[in-house]
Amino acid sequence: MKLSVVGIGPGDKDYILPIAQQVLSEADIVIGYSYYFQFIEHLLKPGCECIGKELSEEEARAQLAVERCEDGKHVAVISSGDAGIYAMASLVYEYARLSVNKDIELQTIPGISAFIASAGKLGAPLGHDFCCISLSDLMTPWSTIEKRILGAAMGDFVTSIYNPRSKKRFWQLERFREIFLQHRNPDTPVAIIRQVTRPDEQITLTTLEKMDTSLVDMFSLVMIGNSQTYTFQNFLVTPRGYLSRKPHTGQQIQDESFRQIQQQLKRTDLHPADQWAVIRCIHSTADFEYENLYESSLEAMTQWNLYLKQGGTIVTDVTMVQAGITKAFTQQYKTQVICYLNDPRVEELSIQEELTRSQAAMRIATEEHPTALFVVGNAPTALFELCDQLIDQKIKPAGIIAAPVGFVNVVESKLKLKAIPTVPYVLIKGQKGGSNVAASIVNAAFTLDSFYQTDTGI
Repeated sequence: MKLSVVGIGPGDKDYILPIAQQVLSEADIVIGYSYYFQFIEHLLKPGCECIGKELSEEEARAQLAVERCEDGKHVAVISSGDAGIYAMASLVYEYARLSVNKDIELQTIPGISAFIASAGKLGAPLGHDFCCISLSDLMTPWSTIEKRILGAAMGDFVTSIYNPRSKKRFWQLERFREIFLQHRNPDTPVAIIRQVTRPDEQITLTTLEKMDTSLVDMFSLVMIGNSQTYTFQNFLVTPRGYLSRKPHTGQQIQDESFRQIQQQLKRTDLHPADQWAVIRCIHSTADFEYENLYESSLEAMTQWNLYLKQGGTIVTDVTMVQAGITKAFTQQYKTQVICYLNDPRVEELSIQEELTRSQAAMRIATEEHPTALFVVGNAPTALFELCDQLIDQKIKPAGIIAAPVGFVNVVESKLKLKAIPTVPYVLIKGQKGGSNVAASIVNAAFTLDSFYQTDTGI
């Protein structure tokens, strides 16, 4: 006894695979949806028994097929398209597994599915990753279907929709469209293919935003492109690769990193200049917490951009900050970057005044460069020294970048600076910070113009 599940293609006789034609010509009994027999009756041998069932009687068809299997008989179950895609194959195999008293020889004969036939009519819509989703919730919970819709939308899959709309299930397609519009461009190309390969075939090209769901019925397949799909004449084309391909050069990698960071930012209160500084901080740390830790005053970043481009002076608390400031920027604008930590005078002053070396270095620096941009990326004592000099009005700096890192006095030093409203500052709240963060903020100030001029900028 033999049981074949046969895909008969989308409708046109030329779309029935030769192997399917051969199997059907050998079958003694053919079971299927009554409507489908018109497409295969010319292939059946004389005397073949044809048993037609209604559209909703899939399980009855599968059960009957197993029951009719007898020694010397070949039973075929037909499905439109491919028998294994939203069709009869899985049900037939389930019932065959339950029929323990019958030794049935099973086989599945593939067919051209509707989404494959539709893709051929549309040209090249499946050039990249794609998926198929059935909107029928007769056997699948809608909550599960909706998760799959969301996954397809977010994953940027070219998506083909089976069972898109019927008289009783009319709202699901609109809900699908609603979810996709949350994650796709409204101009995403969409094709509605009705009765593909059959005499009354009709193809409608539209967009996700303008799609008229009333044009869709159970004889339709809907195909939605991905973010790269475009229309060409009456075709849909999805390139094999994305237009923004994997970056290769150092500059491309950096720019793509900045773009990805910007897409994930959530704060809406940041000035574009501050957002750029945040992007640079996150880029150097891979830590998105810096978006919320960042705080600035008096349009500091904009002021520093002008100051640095005019050849201003930068004083850092440690050499690591000095090393992290891009030399190409300092050379271009003839900006001096100074760190006094290894100055011979520092050790003597630190012993004499009972100061830390960082604090002593900053005291010497403020005497010689009272109007500099001071950058603290390590030592809270250096920041305390700057705050005291500000309170005593001994310095009038271009600004202070406060990013000391650690545990002892780190938070307090930042809070002290924040309480002094007369100086432009950028500070990293809490215990986080570091030389790389401090240097990133300086580099952001140098490059504000290039940020505004690119697609990354706002």
